[in-house]
Amino acid sequence: MQLNDRQLALIEAPVAGTVFLEGPAGAGKTTAGVERMLHLMSQGVRADTILVFLPQRNLALPYYQALRNPGLVAGGTVDVLTLGGLAQKMVELFWPLVAEQAGFAHPDQPPTFLNLETAQYFMARVVEPLTDQGYFDSVTIDRNRLYSQVVDNLNKAAVVGFPHTELGARLQGAWIGEVSQAHLYADAQEAATRFRAYCLENNMLDFSLRVEVFLDQIWSVPVCRDYLAKTYRHLIFDNLEEDTPVTHDLITEWLPQLQSALLIYDWDGGFRVFLGADPVSGYQLKNQCQQQFIFSESFVTSPGLEAFSASLKESLSLAADRTDSPFVSPSQPDLGEPVVDPAAGDVRRVLKFENHRFHPQMLDWVANQVNHLVDEEGIPPEEIVILAPFMSDSLRYSLIERLGRRNISTQSHRPSRALREEPAAQCLLTLAAIAHPDWGMTPTRFDLAYALIQAIEGMDLVRAQLLAEIVYRTPQGRPQLTSFERINPEMQERITYQLGERYETLRLWLHDYSIKPADELDHFLSRLFGELLSQPGYGFHHVLDAGQVAANLIDSARRFRWIVAESLAEGRQALGQEYVQLVQQGVVAAQYIRSWSSRIEGAVFLAPAYTFLMSNRPVDYQFWLDVGGHGWAERLYQPLTQPYVLSRRWPPGAPWTDNEEYASSQEALFRLATGLIRRCRRKVFLGLSDLGESGYEMKGPFLRAIQRVLQNHPADTPDVELEINA
Repeated sequence: MQLNDRQLALIEAPVAGTVFLEGPAGAGKTTAGVERMLHLMSQGVRADTILVFLPQRNLALPYYQALRNPGLVAGGTVDVLTLGGLAQKMVELFWPLVAEQAGFAHPDQPPTFLNLETAQYFMARVVEPLTDQGYFDSVTIDRNRLYSQVVDNLNKAAVVGFPHTELGARLQGAWIGEVSQAHLYADAQEAATRFRAYCLENNMLDFSLRVEVFLDQIWSVPVCRDYLAKTYRHLIFDNLEEDTPVTHDLITEWLPQLQSALLIYDWDGGFRVFLGADPVSGYQLKNQCQQQFIFSESFVTSPGLEAFSASLKESLSLAADRTDSPFVSPSQPDLGEPVVDPAAGDVRRVLKFENHRFHPQMLDWVANQVNHLVDEEGIPPEEIVILAPFMSDSLRYSLIERLGRRNISTQSHRPSRALREEPAAQCLLTLAAIAHPDWGMTPTRFDLAYALIQAIEGMDLVRAQLLAEIVYRTPQGRPQLTSFERINPEMQERITYQLGERYETLRLWLHDYSIKPADELDHFLSRLFGELLSQPGYGFHHVLDAGQVAANLIDSARRFRWIVAESLAEGRQALGQEYVQLVQQGVVAAQYIRSWSSRIEGAVFLAPAYTFLMSNRPVDYQFWLDVGGHGWAERLYQPLTQPYVLSRRWPPGAPWTDNEEYASSQEALFRLATGLIRRCRRKVFLGLSDLGESGYEMKGPFLRAIQRVLQNHPADTPDVELEINA
């Protein structure tokens, strides 16, 4: 790997000392962090004394890849942890010392750690009696979203550093609208309080509680702090701008006890503000370090893209004065050299767009442009990403179908989706219900047809519906499948004997399983995937996305069994049925690192814009869809929470008005656009249509900002102007 002089100076600096490294994305900072870790080990530093600290697990992939390389020196293993991972490790280790003081009802018994899915499951137990009493009656959102927002409130309190009992008061103090919304905040506070009491009573720790126990109980005990100081002598803290205030507080106190530390900060970062990230408090760590390094030159963006970024920043500053916002990331420091001149690069050369009236026309244009890049210019498909503020099922399907007709493979990643929304998961759960008739769960014929389409290669909707109508029986509510051989020959020919043979193999596999003692659900799913659905002739054989969903579902079912089995009261439904019902209710999936780490060579990547940003990898070409939509700047509708009010930047009791909402949306838009540009090497394609996917006009703030950029960079010919006033 070719490293520049600045990188080498940092990597080969003396082992002892604390360093703050800052710069834009794409400047080689993470590369320097990885090489610094390897350099420390080559200098005799034991690997098990090095801690790599990150805000999110997927950001650790470059470090994991380096640690897998052969030839590393001996001396244990480098720990790569997030705040949640470190908190869980310390709570497990010092549980007997702090359990009683922390308020747990059974300090003599071991703790149970909840992930996002199981936290929602137990939250449902707490909230359901409240909804029966009339709580949350004025809000119309899915139950799973209600549960996840209450969990999110608890997490915000923990990572910002205020008592969870203040949640309702903070939200109410900032609200200036209808009284009914203030009542909802009171209901959310009651749910959070009861859930915390439930966790303490049952020795359960969700993310918020294990962070609070670690910071309030363990970190304050000298013997525990000494253990951390002696265990980890060297720290590499990457992407610290995406981490939370309490993490920054922890590092501030910890730095004097470390032999060496490298803190890495991205300018214009803070994409996880909605999850509690605080780039302002992160930048304050710079004053605690002995040395400062700046990597200002990007290895990724071209001069034209740099000029586009500078022009867009100037354009957004015209719409709102960013300096008035308490959430603005610290500005680029004075480097003693000129700031990028927006007129220095040819912005028109790095942008391509075409006006369309209707949304499908825009999608056709995108597919044609991708096809041209791949077939005519020889661009590897993995160097192309298609991004939107939200990647709906219909948008994803439309893109996959259009690109598929052009023989271009795709891969998508939408981490916030519920498991039930994944076709592969629905297929597995439908087949699980059929294989376990004692559950009393009866899938519909449509569910079976949909499952057959996913399970059997070559099965289309017409044949799947025809087959389901003939073979599916539900005597006394017990689902059964009859043999393909009993179908009359005419129908067999319509379905085809090849598909019939594959169906019959699937039916016999399910029948043979159902007459034996049932396995645990995760064992059943693993066997079904490995023994049948991943084999030639079946739907998961060549579909990596489906395999990832299956692996995530199996992991989810296994963790659910480990955590929930002992808590199920005697006489409750079977554990497998309980899990299937949980997924069908729309529980928000936990984060699975494999979904972030696997990239298919030869596949175009489809994702929401923020998901691509947090994957932190550059590509040659980006397509921005629905540029005129409001989703690029507006927050998701979350009636029970407010990420800006529940932050350290917002004073308790101060009202949150439309002015603050507008300023924060402009800042978020600037941060998002800059982050995308800094992860693009060659060109950005703008997907434009007068009418959006739902038929509404598309003239949002992002489109207007880009229009101002283009007005400052006139086209050579008038026919390429961006039309938003037509």
